[in-house]
Amino acid sequence: MNAAHTRRLVAKLWNYCDVLRDDGVSTIDYVEQLTYLLFLKMAHERANRRLNPDTALAGVAARWQTLFDAEAQDLEKVYRETLEHLAKQPGTLGVIFRKAQNRIQDPAKLKRLIVDLIGKENWSSQGADVKGDAYEELLAKGAEDVKTGAGQYFTPRALIAAMIDCVQPGPDDTVADPACGTGGFLLAAHDYIVEHHGLSLTPEQRERLASGAISGIELVDGTARLAAMNMIVHGIGRPNGASLIEVRDALAEPPARHPSVVLANPPFGKKSSITVIGEDGRADREAISYNRQDFWTTTTNKQLNFVQHIASMLAIPGRAAVVVPDNVLFEGGAGETVRKRLLKQFDVHTLLRLPTGIFYAGGVKANVLFFDKKEARPGQSWTEKLWVYDFRVGQHFTLKQSPLRREHLDDFVKCYRPGEPRSNRIETERFRPFSYEELIARDKVNLDITWLKDPSLEDADSLLPPEVIAQEVVEDLEAALSEFAAIAEALQVARARSAES
Repeated sequence: MNAAHTRRLVAKLWNYCDVLRDDGVSTIDYVEQLTYLLFLKMAHERANRRLNPDTALAGVAARWQTLFDAEAQDLEKVYRETLEHLAKQPGTLGVIFRKAQNRIQDPAKLKRLIVDLIGKENWSSQGADVKGDAYEELLAKGAEDVKTGAGQYFTPRALIAAMIDCVQPGPDDTVADPACGTGGFLLAAHDYIVEHHGLSLTPEQRERLASGAISGIELVDGTARLAAMNMIVHGIGRPNGASLIEVRDALAEPPARHPSVVLANPPFGKKSSITVIGEDGRADREAISYNRQDFWTTTTNKQLNFVQHIASMLAIPGRAAVVVPDNVLFEGGAGETVRKRLLKQFDVHTLLRLPTGIFYAGGVKANVLFFDKKEARPGQSWTEKLWVYDFRVGQHFTLKQSPLRREHLDDFVKCYRPGEPRSNRIETERFRPFSYEELIARDKVNLDITWLKDPSLEDADSLLPPEVIAQEVVEDLEAALSEFAAIAEALQVARARSAES
């Protein structure tokens, strides 16, 4: 029943997106407008329920009623004033409505969205599973809008589920994501804890889980609002309380909190225009720089900086699962420094090589790196064996025709053996261990390790369909162009530095 109800809600809301698209409202803009109006309607419902009304939301509830009652000709002005007022509020309200703007210029269409599509549903009675799943599906649809680049903030939920199953967050953990996008990791961690420990949670653990044990940071205002709303509709946090999503640059300063679990898919793509100054004291030529003495090296590579940041923010003991592009595994210079320090100071125990075609951003070749932080042991390296699971060779997915599903990662999770000693792991065709000595001896400590051969290259009878081959060619070219752009940028910096000296 819940699944059918969810589909009905999503279809009802989504069908109207086609109408608004003709007016120039993009998919992600539509999801944002839904976010504002859903929040207002839910606040109105909570403030006016017969049992235990939420009086703290009375002011927000009144704003919804004003919108609902406004005549079409006055609606645009009332809506704009409502967004401006709520953007100035503290906590969750301020995050969701920060820099909010009305993108629906036709008052009649805005009126229909408010009165017919959202106003006629009782969202608070849906239950967190129905309205949460519906909102997640809306975010997934928004991520498909490739023109806006919204997909870069949306990690495939099947991959998130497998990573959570391996890391196994518990009721006493604090969970954080320093680049949380729309909040997928945070929600999955919350759901895992409730599913596996819900009946045994103490009142204190339940309170922690709802109001601070799970939190995220997001740089982009629009994405942070989606994450904050995503948490609220899933029953995490309070609409009138402190936000569990911070809007800021996670790399700007050393972490103030040290969670026991970090789950993240940091942004891929262009190198950062802001340099981080590490303990080596070097800085590139950009005028703005971060002075992060807790970092091992200076680099403009955002992904390497996020790996350093996550290593710094983890508590002891702590465990992390981080999606990283291939260049983090093989890039020289700062990349080699980061890999050496990570292998020595952390237990880097598992690497999952991901197939192409699972991310909305094209040309992405990525991996998941699992590592633990433990008490220092001087003179010894924490990493003993890195187990590599090759899920890339021979695997072919597309976002629509052949999407990644959770069961595709069953074998990886089985090989990982969550909760068991790693001595119980067994080598398979796709799963192999490499000793610390082997890794350090590799050129530039390159962790981009392969041993399988793609059967489609060996067996003429197993050739891939032309459309799959064409898509892979496109993705390879996009990845190559991205790397060339990074090289060109680095050469420009080097030339400018040389001219200055």
